[in-house]
Amino acid sequence: MNKPFLDYGDTVMYGLECSPSSWIRSHSHWGRHIVDFFLIVTQLGFCCVYFVFLADNFKQVIEAANGTTTNCHNNETVVLMPTMDSRLYMLAFLPFLVLLSFIRNLRILSIFSLLANVTMLVSLVTIYQFILQRIPDPHHLPLVASWKTYPLFFGTAVFAFEGIGVVLPLENKMKNSQKFPCILYLGMTIVTVLYISLGSLGYLQFGAAIKASITLNLPNCWLYQTVKLLYSIGIFFTYALQFYVAAEIMVPVIVSRVPEHCTLLVDLCVRTAMVCITCVLAILIPRLDLVLSLVGSMSSSALALIIPPLLEVTTFYEEGLSPLTIAKDVLISIFGFVGFVVGTYESLCELIFPSHSNTSTNSTSAFI
Repeated sequence: MNKPFLDYGDTVMYGLECSPSSWIRSHSHWGRHIVDFFLIVTQLGFCCVYFVFLADNFKQVIEAANGTTTNCHNNETVVLMPTMDSRLYMLAFLPFLVLLSFIRNLRILSIFSLLANVTMLVSLVTIYQFILQRIPDPHHLPLVASWKTYPLFFGTAVFAFEGIGVVLPLENKMKNSQKFPCILYLGMTIVTVLYISLGSLGYLQFGAAIKASITLNLPNCWLYQTVKLLYSIGIFFTYALQFYVAAEIMVPVIVSRVPEHCTLLVDLCVRTAMVCITCVLAILIPRLDLVLSLVGSMSSSALALIIPPLLEVTTFYEEGLSPLTIAKDVLISIFGFVGFVVGTYESLCELIFPSHSNTSTNSTSAFI
């Protein structure tokens, strides 16, 4: 195509133009619209998760302020001082996140990204240091969760690993893009090891009643209260990065339809409205585990599991794809579609008719 750069939406659109079906070729632009829609849902879903995470952690830190001790070796239960509802904490964060969303320079956002990475790394090391100490006898723990939690787990796992929207931009920015597969495999291996180890050790340390975010299970001592605050700071700054992707898709479309002298005002208004939408959705669904699973099942599975295999078949079918490759792509897409339907259904059912057991939160015990 003689294009120096293609993002995910462009790739789908140009791939569909290579389809043997004339109908698909004439409607290839819909491929880009579908990808953009799911990207917006996914990125704004991440932002909703961040609202819930910030509110839950700050609420716990403030409620336990009077019970915070210097003894970090015992995970003692303290009497929490009731404060505001977590939804009010979300509203308190809203103006600050609106101001953060006004930053449109990716170079400035990269500074916040560095700060977020540092705070999260320090917090992560401290969390590992705690959960590796004096692990209780695991014999009383259930070895396998109820089968009803597997759809919720599917959504959470896809949410955790999905980052396909940045794959092509990263590859295109590399000086030697041929080395990108090695970087991708190395990065995903590190992430997988972190998720499995933290999830397993966290479950062994805190038991079946583990809360949806591992930080909420830490003792109420000054060190681990600081960890919660540090992690919250990292999540706060990461919000702007996740928001940037959705804003880059939506804002230009709307701004292009207004007079030039109004562009800045409309730009800021659209960004403010988008942040307010994520806040409202987080207030309506204040359960971290359900937000994670719903976003992962509904949009992340489409971006990561359904669209890419179908795109490969559509693009290269006339070049003689082997039956094994076609079968592989079809199976991956079917797996993603089943997860999409069942995971979304179970998340919505749990949202509308919540069960009062703790089984659903176990599926997200490793979220950090």
